[in-house]
Amino acid sequence: MLKTLESLGLKHLDAEVYVHLVQNDPQKARDIAEALETYNRQLYRSLRSLQRKGIITASQNRPATFSAVSFDKVLDQFIEADREEAQRIEENKEQLLSMWRSKILGEG
Repeated sequence: MLKTLESLGLKHLDAEVYVHLVQNDPQKARDIAEALETYNRQLYRSLRSLQRKGIITASQNRPATFSAVSFDKVLDQFIEADREEAQRIEENKEQLLSMWRSKILGEG
């Protein structure tokens, strides 16, 4: 499962955190760090990244508890992000080709 998540673009620790939360939902950061034997600084960086991507959620409680979003929703988010990226490339294709031709190939 970790390799699958990494192939979708997650860093290794992010994938580990997500899988841990899927199996042990919800968890406090302290408990996640202890279970994964990682430093708090690295864990909080990972938690923020996963939250920004919409892959995990955090409670409003203090200390916050973190929960995993269902895997089908995570896959939908990756699919949508890839669609948006493909659309951006398609929209800029002519400009990219023009820059390539002039800078790399020395044309026009």
